[in-house]
Amino acid sequence: MSNLSNLEFVALDNSGKNYLSWVLDAEIHLTAKGLGDSIIEGNTISSQDKANVMIFLRHHLDECLKVEYLTLKDPLELWIGLKGRYEHLKATILPRARYEWMHLWFQDYKP
Repeated sequence: MSNLSNLEFVALDNSGKNYLSWVLDAEIHLTAKGLGDSIIEGNTISSQDKANVMIFLRHHLDECLKVEYLTLKDPLELWIGLKGRYEHLKATILPRARYEWMHLWFQDYKP
């Protein structure tokens, strides 16, 4: 559990409930560290930078996901694998969240 307190942001849950926020947080942190190009296709980063990105991404994954993607050594492969696994959530969770936000916002309105 002490590992969780050292995270820059919440680790990606196995269910993918927090995938949308995790992707944004990961992209922002990688860009801030100068490693944002590592998850873009056709990148030309060094093997040392790839290793640093893999350490960072694996550190922010649930234990089950770490085991499942254990053999991957390229951060782009991991990124694409996770995207393929959870990208469909944008079509299901995002519209529901927008709907709930709009109704919550209207409830707060006092004429």
